Amino acid sequence: GAIEGIPKNQETIKRIVQSIKTPVEIGGGIRDLKVIKDYLGMKGVQRVIIGTIAQENPEFTEKVCKMFPKSIAVGIDAKDGIVATRGWVKVTQEKAILLAKRLEGLGVSCIIYTDIARDGMLSGPNVKATKEIVHSVNIPIVASGGMSSVKDIESFKGVALEGIIIGKALYTGDIDLKQAIEVAEAVHHS
Repeated sequence: GAIEGIPKNQETIKRIVQSIKTPVEIGGGIRDLKVIKDYLGMKGVQRVIIGTIAQENPEFTEKVCKMFPKSIAVGIDAKDGIVATRGWVKVTQEKAILLAKRLEGLGVSCIIYTDIARDGMLSGPNVKATKEIVHSVNIPIVASGGMSSVKDIESFKGVALEGIIIGKALYTGDIDLKQAIEVAEAVHHS
């Protein structure tokens, strides 16, 4: 969905969301108001993640943030510090840190910062770039991309993060979820 700008698997997503009690955030190809309304109308959906449209249309971003306070996150996907959009296919000229600064004041609930060179690679997160974003804006930041071990979570000690996304390492068993939560809570309170 992210490449075409048309969400896919909406019915499957709806069934999953309805079958669990955990709050869910949904992203990927979300670029119009109807899709945002549809997703946020699903019981259990806490927020949606927009990316490409936030970089290309700040007016739209501000509008949806006002319509759905605390429910719109922005995914900033970057390669070598430069924003990539349209499912990581289009690398723009804009620095991730400058996009984050442009988002300030628009009402964005949080930024999900992903170093796409590390995402799914189990090579460790880009702590330096994540710290730079955290220290540059007053928007909560979620770190994403490259988490491969509990040590990667610990590497964010002293960084004021909203959260950390773990993907592939959960599927491979490299990270135990219970232990990851315990470590993240300890890091968060350090």
